[in-house]
Amino acid sequence: MSSLSLKEPKTYSLPSTADHASDLTQRKTSKFRRLIVFAGLTYFVLALTRHWSPVSELLGSKSVQNVKPDQHLCPQVNVLVPVVNRGLWESLGDVYRTEEFRLRAIGWLSGAVNVPTESYDGMDPVGVDPRWETFGKLHEYLDTAFPLVHSKLVLTKHNTYGLLYEWKGSDSSLKPLLLMAHQDVVPVDHNTVDQWTHPPYSGYYDGERLWGRGSNDDKSGLIGSLSAIETLLETGFQPKRTVLLSYGFDEEASGCEGAQTLAKDLLEKLGENSIALIVDEGVGFSEQYGTVFALPGVAEKGYLDTRIEVATTGGHSSVPPNHTSIGILSKFLVEIESHPHKAKLSRDDIFYSTLQCYAGHAKSLPSDLRKAIQHSVKSDKALRKLQRIAFQDLETLRLVSTTQAIDMIQGGVKSNALPEQAWAIVNHRISTLSSVEDAQAHDTELLKSLAKSFNLTFTAFGQHITDPAKPSKGRLTLSDAFGTSLQPAPKTPTSGDNALPYEILSGTIKATYNNHRQIEGDNIAVSPGMSTGNTDTRYYWKLTDHIFRYNHKDMKGGLLASNIHTVNENIEVDAFLEGITFFTTLILNTDESTSI
Repeated sequence: MSSLSLKEPKTYSLPSTADHASDLTQRKTSKFRRLIVFAGLTYFVLALTRHWSPVSELLGSKSVQNVKPDQHLCPQVNVLVPVVNRGLWESLGDVYRTEEFRLRAIGWLSGAVNVPTESYDGMDPVGVDPRWETFGKLHEYLDTAFPLVHSKLVLTKHNTYGLLYEWKGSDSSLKPLLLMAHQDVVPVDHNTVDQWTHPPYSGYYDGERLWGRGSNDDKSGLIGSLSAIETLLETGFQPKRTVLLSYGFDEEASGCEGAQTLAKDLLEKLGENSIALIVDEGVGFSEQYGTVFALPGVAEKGYLDTRIEVATTGGHSSVPPNHTSIGILSKFLVEIESHPHKAKLSRDDIFYSTLQCYAGHAKSLPSDLRKAIQHSVKSDKALRKLQRIAFQDLETLRLVSTTQAIDMIQGGVKSNALPEQAWAIVNHRISTLSSVEDAQAHDTELLKSLAKSFNLTFTAFGQHITDPAKPSKGRLTLSDAFGTSLQPAPKTPTSGDNALPYEILSGTIKATYNNHRQIEGDNIAVSPGMSTGNTDTRYYWKLTDHIFRYNHKDMKGGLLASNIHTVNENIEVDAFLEGITFFTTLILNTDESTSI
């Protein structure tokens, strides 16, 4: 496809709110420009992309003409553009397409990437561990880069480095809009620095992409939202609805120091259900079977690290028992891996909602697959057939089910001494239709018979499974390894009377897509989606029912396109600019709504 042809003005000037009408210009439809960017921490579309093509072969038909899309399966809202501030919105769209603004945005993001804000597992608290001090340098940069944000908005810092900005609206009766991002990045492995095309904290721009750790995850979200607000402030825009910006600094290490303290303060000041909607990093959009689909995350899996610990009598290794504690632990781990959690495709699952949207809007979905999805709405037999097809792909299965991964193991201190203790950590990502308690019960029940066969006293998650006073040859203990277990997130409403925030987000996505490409019509479908990981929103559940994990970026190319968390992380600048348009459109659209 050819590049988007843009007419660039000779001078760069931002419109004032008083001059909206005079800034309106007639637009011509341009050709699409291909985007190749990562959408945020998810395997979702990768699973679909790898799976559904062979699925059509399994179903025995390549026809895409016999069965038409059934749009009632996945109702769509209209493109939503600002009404009162339409002139401002269109004028800013023109500004965002100029070369001068492009270079300005590149400078904003590059400067943030230059600061290596790495967060690590197991860091000591702020004020004790000196590695936190790098965030102070980032704050100095932000203060310089976004002067209007720091002079017009109220900034409070929590736990030194957590940033909470308040852009106070004129109507206090309207619930605030909350935008989130995180300042920290995954550390760069010093052994791989020489493998980077450009130095990991260079923020190098090659004419198409900007390179460096955090360029995609998640300084693009941090700088994108700040860029949108700085630019709106330059026009003199004053919101009616308060806009809050909450930026944690240890999302890559579970957010205990950052997002948790920020959310606690917001809850104390504003109370429960006080926010209109929250948008944080997450799933983006991509083309699937002839239609572009956006997949804002409306749920998250739960989380549990089960520690399995075996304690037995030690002694000299020259007179060993039949099984040492390490051998017994190995038996338990094999049992765990041999009996994964059972998965079942349910009509209540987010993944099923996405399938419905494919059947409802994909232009070239194989007819037999479309039929299977359509029939499954009312037929349990068809639903089971669809499950058999879908679960042939391992990644799809993992998306729906509770997963388990043995990630850590340790035992013994000397080659000639019997190990008195051995332990392992099993990481669970818990299905949205399950719970922490279900995962704990699964592990407990699975190891009961083995514990009995080895004559071990068994305690699981604080409960005595066997009589602790009864003689035994050792102990088996299951526990929450780090005390960080998390229930699956509440689902954000996507239909019914309480779904207006989802509808506003959907219409905003459509408007952003069109504005960036200078096209008209309905060109992108929006479907409920979900990523496999957890975001900082885990601490914000009480503030609103309406939480969306969404990056407005093209997911084409998936993880390989942006190298998230690995060597050569990058972002296509065109995608970053579209993200700025998204934040601008969302702020203006929510500002005009009086129903949320």
